[in-house]
Amino acid sequence: MNAEFFIAQRIYSNKDGERKVSPPAIRVAIVSMALGIAVMILSVAVVIAFKKEVRNKVIGFGSHIQLTNLDSNISYETHPIAVSDTLLDELRRMPEIRHVQKFATKPGIIKTNNDSQGIILKGIDGDYDWNFFRRNLIAGEALTVGPDSTTNNVLISKVIADKLKLNLGDSFVTYFIQEPVRARRFTITGIYQTNFVDYDKLFIFSDIKQIRRLSGWDKDMVSGLELQVNDYDRLDDTALQLYYELQTRRDRLENSFYIRSIKDLNPMIFAWLDVLDMNVAVILLLMVIVAGLSMISGLLIIILEKANMIGILKALGENNSSIRKIFLYVSVFLIGKGLLWGNAIAFAVIFIQKQFGLFKLDPETYYVPEVPVDLNLLYILLINAGALIVTLLMLTGPSYLVAKILPAKTIRFE
Repeated sequence: MNAEFFIAQRIYSNKDGERKVSPPAIRVAIVSMALGIAVMILSVAVVIAFKKEVRNKVIGFGSHIQLTNLDSNISYETHPIAVSDTLLDELRRMPEIRHVQKFATKPGIIKTNNDSQGIILKGIDGDYDWNFFRRNLIAGEALTVGPDSTTNNVLISKVIADKLKLNLGDSFVTYFIQEPVRARRFTITGIYQTNFVDYDKLFIFSDIKQIRRLSGWDKDMVSGLELQVNDYDRLDDTALQLYYELQTRRDRLENSFYIRSIKDLNPMIFAWLDVLDMNVAVILLLMVIVAGLSMISGLLIIILEKANMIGILKALGENNSSIRKIFLYVSVFLIGKGLLWGNAIAFAVIFIQKQFGLFKLDPETYYVPEVPVDLNLLYILLINAGALIVTLLMLTGPSYLVAKILPAKTIRFE
């Protein structure tokens, strides 16, 4: 143990562990550091979880990448592509692709005795991945689509069901505006609620063969393919790779393929999520500054309080650099205590929110019913290390105050 560290320990506490430094100022500094680190951890935990929740909801409705007809417009009345088994096999063999599924969409209007609602009928096949909707299913069961027979069963959202006063097992008629106008009667076998209202109020899931019949398509014709990737962080690279591999390919109808990632399909949502990172950066900066300033005031008070001791140390031959190290060690002790309490507060809040969901949100605005939190140990370690380093750097300047203290004027000072 070096001398500076030993003296710092003696300044910070006596043999019984009782603090010797000025209680009021030091308590304010420790509380500021604890609250600052707690706010930083909670901010990062909430934003990471919120981005993940919203992103997963968007991906749940549209998958990671969509392969459609290059001539398709932005509406849900799509131009079909003919999908061959060869193309499906090639996509499924790609190491970046986890799952491939067919889909088709068609706009329609549900008409009941008292109300009507515009919807998008999304047709799915037997290869559809129901994991997302099973997690958000509140009544009934997921849709079962057979390879040969056509079912009239549908999966409907709670938003649409509540608006039209429909329940599990009820039937309703949907009209499709085309020439001639066609109608289909569907039966509700499942009700889902994702709280992603923009999509909940639109999508009803049905057998893809219903849309093929309504549109007069052949068996191999679909609106497109939905691709799930193994690594979301490489989504853009995977989409670009698919674009280069399929840019010269044509289906049997001589249609070109159009590759778009979920970010391209929903640019406003993902741009909004990116803005949240800026908000967190501002919060982190402000909290570090506030905590640093509080620690500076605490360090200055300790230095002034220990002016007599500084004078004695200088008279015994200690240089300014060694004395500065002593007070920086004291600062490390105080910062460490603040970090400890701050982490304890943050972990407690995260645990309580995960278990009980005390803090609620309006799902129509934020897409989630309660504040989400995600405990990421890597980010927590980085926040603690960053706060410690930045605060110590801020304290380096004020520590030079010890050079201004003269032994002749301070040894007799009490």
